[in-house]
Amino acid sequence: MGTTPEGSSPRTLAEALRARSEQELTALLRARPDLLNPVPGDLTQLATRASTRASVVRALERLDRFTLQTAEALAVAPEPGRYETLLALLGGDDGDLEVEAALPGAVETLRTQALVWGGGGRLRLVRTARELLTPSPSRPSPTGLGPTVAEATAGMSPGRLQEILAANELPTTHDPVSAVTALTSLFTDRRRMGELLDQAPSEALTVLDRLVWGPPYGEVTASPTPPVRWLRDHGLLLPASPRTVVLPREAALHLRAGRAHRTAEPVPPAVLPARTAASGRPAGVDEAAAGQAYTALSTVEELLQDWHEGGPPVLRAGGLAVRDLKRTAAALDTHEQMAAFWLELTYTAGLLAADGEADERYAPTPVYDEWLTLPAAERWALLADAWLTATRTAGLVGGHDGKGRALSALGPEMDRSAAPEVRRRVLELLASLEPGTAPDPETVLARLRWERPLRPGAGAGSDGVVDLRSRMAAWTLAEAETLGVTGRGALSGHGRALLGPADGEPQPAADRARTAALTTVERAAAQSAAATALAPLLPTPLDHVLLQADLTAVAPGPLERPLAETLAVLADIESKGGATVYRFTPGSVRRALDAGRSASDLHTFLATHSRTPVPQPLSYLIDDVARRHGHLRIGAASAYVRCDDDALLDEILADKRSQGLGLRRLAPTVLAAQADPTTLLQSLRSIGYAPSAESPQGDVLITRAHAHRTPPRTPPVPVPDGPPAPDDTLLSAAVRAVRAGDLAATVERKPTAAPTARTPGPGGGLPRSTSAETLATVQAAVMTGSALWIGYVNAEGAASQRVIAPVRVEGGFVTAYDHTADEVRTYPLHRITGVAELADDPA
Repeated sequence: MGTTPEGSSPRTLAEALRARSEQELTALLRARPDLLNPVPGDLTQLATRASTRASVVRALERLDRFTLQTAEALAVAPEPGRYETLLALLGGDDGDLEVEAALPGAVETLRTQALVWGGGGRLRLVRTARELLTPSPSRPSPTGLGPTVAEATAGMSPGRLQEILAANELPTTHDPVSAVTALTSLFTDRRRMGELLDQAPSEALTVLDRLVWGPPYGEVTASPTPPVRWLRDHGLLLPASPRTVVLPREAALHLRAGRAHRTAEPVPPAVLPARTAASGRPAGVDEAAAGQAYTALSTVEELLQDWHEGGPPVLRAGGLAVRDLKRTAAALDTHEQMAAFWLELTYTAGLLAADGEADERYAPTPVYDEWLTLPAAERWALLADAWLTATRTAGLVGGHDGKGRALSALGPEMDRSAAPEVRRRVLELLASLEPGTAPDPETVLARLRWERPLRPGAGAGSDGVVDLRSRMAAWTLAEAETLGVTGRGALSGHGRALLGPADGEPQPAADRARTAALTTVERAAAQSAAATALAPLLPTPLDHVLLQADLTAVAPGPLERPLAETLAVLADIESKGGATVYRFTPGSVRRALDAGRSASDLHTFLATHSRTPVPQPLSYLIDDVARRHGHLRIGAASAYVRCDDDALLDEILADKRSQGLGLRRLAPTVLAAQADPTTLLQSLRSIGYAPSAESPQGDVLITRAHAHRTPPRTPPVPVPDGPPAPDDTLLSAAVRAVRAGDLAATVERKPTAAPTARTPGPGGGLPRSTSAETLATVQAAVMTGSALWIGYVNAEGAASQRVIAPVRVEGGFVTAYDHTADEVRTYPLHRITGVAELADDPA
């Protein structure tokens, strides 16, 4: 099958993959799912795809800091690299026990992901990765190392090389190759290099100190200073261009005591408790988080109730105007950034959307009405799950995209594909602490930077910010506290349940992307568990208020929904907090009467729901407004005022404040106006009267808030961070297909006497044979039970080669076990281009 012979080293990545087991290939495809789209035809295609720049960059971006440092060290090591050389580059001359312990795991991770192949004595970094990590004048090395002596002296004249050898008291040579070898030997010899530097001027050592940790390039003048001239004469600075010199890699490694990096980081930084954290009180954390969770529900309801009849218009380019965001923030009594968070949360949860009409506006969706009917804990779980899995990032509001355009709330450029992974990973790190312990935010950010050092920003519309990932982590900590996932900075019990199966347990770096996207069943189970944990902590809604003599009502806690909705019509909210204060005014009472309530209804309602007696001033206020309510009737002619009391109409005509309405008497009980009915109604109410509107039939119009809803809308789909993580079934099928395709491509055929037009030549390709030869060969294979190599062209005209074991031939079709597809298939004989026998049947 073309596997690497035992005891030999693979010559290519394809050979190395061919020698892998099924489990190892499965691990590769799981770690790099982009290699599966589409499924490679064989292992050679898989190796080619694994070496493409886009795939390698994506794999490097998902390495933790130490594994990346290992790849960087391998990129500057001689190829093929030895494990001992790699260990020396990372641990230095003095060695490092932590590096020694962590290096095998890092090398295995690189080998698993096909970024490194070969045995410990011949480690080879994939060429594309080496090109990405190798230094050049236009792309400095991540290690800060410059080119080798051989690379830096590639264009140097032989005479100049001999001068450098003479300056270092080395014997002259007859060719540049041996001269470079002698100079390299000097720079890699710790004793002789130390003796050379002991002779250097102190100013020259200062120059080397500035270059040793990178960048290794420096500019020189036409007449360099004596220290620089000494360094150039001895080859410690080699020319990179007419005005630029470079410190060769071998010399820099000596000055660094053999280290490729200033500091190797084999151990991830620990997430530490905050200095002010009150550990050991998980109950207090859960209570604080539950309070925030209830506040979050109230805020979402208040926001969507404010947009009950239709919200602000949608901008032409999408999103919410800045002035509308400011108005929303004022209505919620918060700042604009927090208002943007609530807007994005409701939009992500599918509770808010654009209505799609000609004059497009934002409005609640039908899902919002269904959401309101759920228990409070379930409503919160839905919001928290939407936040955890969303790629929309509210923290970006107010910033600018890559083209300098402002990013607006609910706009189209708010997705960042890394957001779900960052949020979940932050919560997992919080879950790794003792329950009730708040973390030090700086240690959380440091840990995330260690886990993804090459991923400062990711996703559609990346704004190019250097450390967007850290900013998203900081936003996650703040948003989790606001939403009630955390309390007092620590992860709550219901927040821990929201994480589902992966609740803070350590995971390999390659598997962490999966945690950003649980399956539908796992998400539903996590939501249910979170709601169950939260439900006992939420306050029980009250069915009463406390009426006071100053025309106010105090709700000492959350109210039942019918009571809260009715009270919101009858009174104005004066203040919020632990207790909500409502104030009764003539306008609020009139609002309740306009909604169809009678004075007796209001008296009964207050007496039923008040734990204190109804104050006499409140009863008088209701009776007084009700007595005057509807005494005047306003309808549509242009507009008219009708009243049985002609003295009251005389009073209105005489009032100077009504002169702008253009009133004139048509009859003793009717006044005509030049204003429209709505303007007339509002003007008379502002003057102090209590008119009511009437229909063309003379009936009193009852005004209720008109609920405006969007058509059914689906929540915004998260922007995926690359291809989805494959499941075990897909991985198993893909590995079988790749193996079978590789078998068909590499299996040995019986030799022929000489290549002909009907048989495969030395170069391979599809076999060719006549129809009669094809039929005879297939029938013989059925009788002998042998396998064949066939060329096949499908209905779309795509040609492929397959290894089959025929079992039946009839009616112009051959039924065979297809080793390539690992299943029994039927092929039309007229689509088989030819057949060839195999030297040995495939295992």
